[in-house]
Amino acid sequence: MAETQHAEILIIGSGPAGWTAAVYAARALRDTLVVTGMQPGGQLTITTEVENWPGESHIQGPELMVKMQEHAEKMGAKVANDHIASVDFETRPFKAVGESGTVYTADSVIISTGAQAKWLDLPSEEKFKGFGVSACATCDGFFYRGKEVLVIGGGNTAVEEALFLTNFASKVTVIHRRDHFRAEKILQDRLFKNPKVEVIWNHALEEVVGDENPLGVTAARIKDVTTGAIRELPVHGVFVAIGHAPSTELFVGKLPMRESGYLITEPGSPRTAIPGVFAAGDVTDETYRQAVTAAGMGCMAALDAERFLSEQEAHVEAAVPAE
Repeated sequence: MAETQHAEILIIGSGPAGWTAAVYAARALRDTLVVTGMQPGGQLTITTEVENWPGESHIQGPELMVKMQEHAEKMGAKVANDHIASVDFETRPFKAVGESGTVYTADSVIISTGAQAKWLDLPSEEKFKGFGVSACATCDGFFYRGKEVLVIGGGNTAVEEALFLTNFASKVTVIHRRDHFRAEKILQDRLFKNPKVEVIWNHALEEVVGDENPLGVTAARIKDVTTGAIRELPVHGVFVAIGHAPSTELFVGKLPMRESGYLITEPGSPRTAIPGVFAAGDVTDETYRQAVTAAGMGCMAALDAERFLSEQEAHVEAAVPAE
């Protein structure tokens, strides 16, 4: 028979939003359980250096996630190293089933499954992730002051990343496999007017080239998609900017979501369409996608979950007839 665990607040996902929610929920003396998911710590576990976390001028991404987990557990949160395979929000208490077979029930749920950058799935790209290959200019652009970088993509994400990188890099080359961008016209105009930017049309990344010890990018081989010709660009950073995909497959048909797959919440709130179910962090935020904003949303979700539970308890007490 499958094991069943119950919590007042079940948190699905363990990035900055999840751990912050756990700190606040446990500190409110609520029975709190975090199910970590397949990538405990989220995207920060593949980020080497973090310099924009308040109070930490320099910290490794995995180290920051370990500290956040330790904080949550110190407050009293419990942790299950499992991956949720299915959820049922139509029953009360809510139910989630892990791949381990464990059934998790909860009076309130906070979804913080995050989002994943889309990658090109090149072996060399995987090799240099965190060592010259990135999917977040806002996170890592600072490390490329005075250096040449390459941005791959043709949508708003790519153009915005390229423009941001001009604040640091000496030159930003953008390659796109088509002969035009999909990005908004106003963004394209800004890009084309920037003297630091060069655009190479009809090209795709073929291979990332770099040093072995220590790991670091030195060049990128790009391929002309019309002629097949390959050439090498000397660059120190490669930014893959082909978009992000929210980790919401689990909630298809369970919760309203945008066409892009991001969960819909009430404006300025982590509340979803189902009372008692909240969403926080990159799973609902396709604009900022920062650790600090995710953490703030995790705080909001925990506070709202506490209010929801308190209101439910008040209703139960009011319904009990006086003796």
